[in-house]
Amino acid sequence: MDPIRQVAALAALAGGEARPQVRAQPHNLELEQALLGALLVNNGAVERVSGFLTPENFYHPVHGRIFEAIQRLVERGQIADPITLKSYFEQDAALADIGGTDYLARLAGSAINIINTGDYGRQIHDLFLRRSLIIVGEDIVTTAFDFQVDAPATMQIEAAEQRLFDLAERGEIEGGFVPLSKSLTEAVRVAERAYKRESRITGVGSGLIDLDNLLGGFHPSDLIIIAGRPGMGKSSLATNIAFNAARAYRTETGDDGRPQTADGAVIGFFSLEMSAEQLAARMLSEESQVSSDHLRRGQLRPEEWENLVAASQSLSRVPFFIDDTPALSVAALRTRARRLKRVHNMSLIVVDYLQLVRPSGTRNNDGRVQEVAEITQGLKAMAKELDVPVIALSQLSRAVESREDKRPQLSDLRESGTIEQDADLVLFIYREDYYLERAAPQPKPGEDESTTLHQDRYHKWQQRLEQVKGTTEILVAKNRHGPTGGVKLHFESRTTRFGNLETRYGSGNVPA
Repeated sequence: MDPIRQVAALAALAGGEARPQVRAQPHNLELEQALLGALLVNNGAVERVSGFLTPENFYHPVHGRIFEAIQRLVERGQIADPITLKSYFEQDAALADIGGTDYLARLAGSAINIINTGDYGRQIHDLFLRRSLIIVGEDIVTTAFDFQVDAPATMQIEAAEQRLFDLAERGEIEGGFVPLSKSLTEAVRVAERAYKRESRITGVGSGLIDLDNLLGGFHPSDLIIIAGRPGMGKSSLATNIAFNAARAYRTETGDDGRPQTADGAVIGFFSLEMSAEQLAARMLSEESQVSSDHLRRGQLRPEEWENLVAASQSLSRVPFFIDDTPALSVAALRTRARRLKRVHNMSLIVVDYLQLVRPSGTRNNDGRVQEVAEITQGLKAMAKELDVPVIALSQLSRAVESREDKRPQLSDLRESGTIEQDADLVLFIYREDYYLERAAPQPKPGEDESTTLHQDRYHKWQQRLEQVKGTTEILVAKNRHGPTGGVKLHFESRTTRFGNLETRYGSGNVPA
């Protein structure tokens, strides 16, 4: 409507002309009466609707209370009819307004078709969702008109998406028990897909042979924690795994004629610590085998530049999506992950790292343990909701440094109780060469560098450092679906790249 017509319309309303009628919210009282009457006549029909219908789904509040009373009596094994319900509603003023306890008898008398109770319940539930959708829409409009500095439009959009998703979850009336036969069929399909793969793994492969053999890949709905002290290479390992999965991504046509993932994964990488450019530069270094330091300084030889260009062309074709927004909340992270799942069929999420995610709650008096609990529970819920593996990196406490044996333990996880509880897999990164390099033997009192005893200690230290140089242990401290243990990988610090040990030693045997 143009401004002139808009002003004219407002003037007409002010002049007392007919105003548009307010639209009533979607409801059907006759439908509610028919359902309640059917339940009063045949209490056995309650089980057809009790799995999804709740008292708040009814438009008329009295109908909701009647339904709740019927449910309560049936659950106790008692009969629910107008006579047994009479004592519940004799003093109910709202029921008195529509006929008192005689209304219950009229409901039972108006029951027509008991067979249709399930359909009646679904229609009542659908009308409730429509009313809820109207309320959400009105709240979104009201919030959008309310300008607040700490609530930008992007945050309001994320909150709106969250509310709509929550409503969609409430609207899902299918669920409950699943026959074992159906679960077995799906399990066989998963095994069949693994059998057809050369790697023989059921989940998303990491590209690291020994790790995949131990874990069978990363499985949908799992929360995987990769933890280590600073400098161990957590981000590098997560980047390597994600890139290997993206590079292996391929689809095939399913039985329904639709494309489905045959191998690899589409990656959603939430980089809360590094910028997208820094992460891309690290991936370029890994793929091109050009030192990350040379890449950062621009000190490249002609052949390195050619490798860099070829690597960038290769990288640009993999399905790898980066979000480097700092300090994302759990709710915002889930919203963006849902969007990527919907648009690009994302099938693996990486969060770098867990302690940088903000809890969704606004309470400032919650302790850090409670905040981390909300974060890990949110990440686990996201993994189940989207049916994808979620890899989250985590810092370890300084307790590791105070022990003689620096191998991490579950108790070393910061706020370990909540992280350990919610995680399906916990992987620790341990590099012995990192600690050995910082523990070169020094001459003891009365010795100097030429002393034989000092020379012996230094020689043994040097030998041990040479043996473990470039190797990393991945310790599986928790595995909800299989064995724990450890595997050794090759780590190239120059390019921050993890690889299989056989690429370095040929035979695949780990040196002693």
